[in-house]
Amino acid sequence: MNTRLRRTLPYAGLLIAGIAAPFLFPDYTFQFTVLWVMILFALTWDILGGQMGYNSLGNIAFFGVGMYICAVVQIGLYYDVAQYTASYGAVKVEFTADQYFTGLAVGLIAAGLGAMVFSIILGWVVFGLRGPYFAIGTLGVALSAGELTGAWDYVGGGGGIALPIYPGEPDDRSLFFYVLSFTLTIILFFLLRWIYLGRFGLAANAIRDDEEKAEGMGIHTMRYKTVGWAIAAFFLGISGALFGNMIGFIEPLEVAFPTVTFGLFMVVMCLLGGRGTLWGPVIGATLFHTFKEVTWIYLLGWQWVALGALIVVSVVFFQQGIVGWVKEKWPEKFGIAVDDRALAETDPDLDEAPSQRLRRQTEAAQ
Repeated sequence: MNTRLRRTLPYAGLLIAGIAAPFLFPDYTFQFTVLWVMILFALTWDILGGQMGYNSLGNIAFFGVGMYICAVVQIGLYYDVAQYTASYGAVKVEFTADQYFTGLAVGLIAAGLGAMVFSIILGWVVFGLRGPYFAIGTLGVALSAGELTGAWDYVGGGGGIALPIYPGEPDDRSLFFYVLSFTLTIILFFLLRWIYLGRFGLAANAIRDDEEKAEGMGIHTMRYKTVGWAIAAFFLGISGALFGNMIGFIEPLEVAFPTVTFGLFMVVMCLLGGRGTLWGPVIGATLFHTFKEVTWIYLLGWQWVALGALIVVSVVFFQQGIVGWVKEKWPEKFGIAVDDRALAETDPDLDEAPSQRLRRQTEAAQ
């Protein structure tokens, strides 16, 4: 098998699996849709957290912002939002099929753009922070966003908003949102693959290694951080809009801004699969979501204990993530070549090749 074919197979497999899944397992279409949302979560978090070393705990805020923007646009195009969300039922609601799809299309665009603008404004404030201060600052943004939205009566407050009902059969509805979620995630995946191979990827890794030196070399670090966060926010905003319509009802703390669940899941999935890699978030999200669904079915009541155990095992034994561990154990499979003879000649005290010593140390640590 030649190198080009071997590199193409994983991408082709991803596309084929995504297209075939809802037809091979139609009863699990909703679970597969959530899986693609989880993969998108992990990919967007890795832009800053993995590629640039900025560990954000508030990316879920963009998810919620997009969800509410889409809801307001969908409703506001045809009804008064304040009357629609009034607890006393001030308006009788009837959405035609044309109104539903038009409102959804405009709402998705507005959700992505609105979340992106919010990320740019927020970046001017929090990018002055580094390390744990940045993580805590972004976490505070996510938590406060949920609380502030819960006190805003215009969007339903803590009572939430019931979104327009899909004008079709339940099975068609599930497939419709699956296709949209799958398409959105695939677009993000290949977009990231393209920008990571270019100047953006080099600049992002330079920021992760040493931001001060990167600035000294003439890299506009603020620009790259803002662009990276804006890309993440754009796709998170659209995914929030899709998820809200898929659920059919949104409220601030458990659906729109679930900081203690989805907000942490996106971090754990990256750590599990391997941060700073393209495939790591995909693999981590797939394994994590599968594990979560299985434990929710067969270990009900102990599911959080099982997830906690998974996190502990991954942190203790796979600190570099699954992809990083595999690269370290079998570097030649990833095109990483080590010239053992040249390295041995530079240090005559070496009694074994560096790659052999690295493999031996890895196996001993296990």
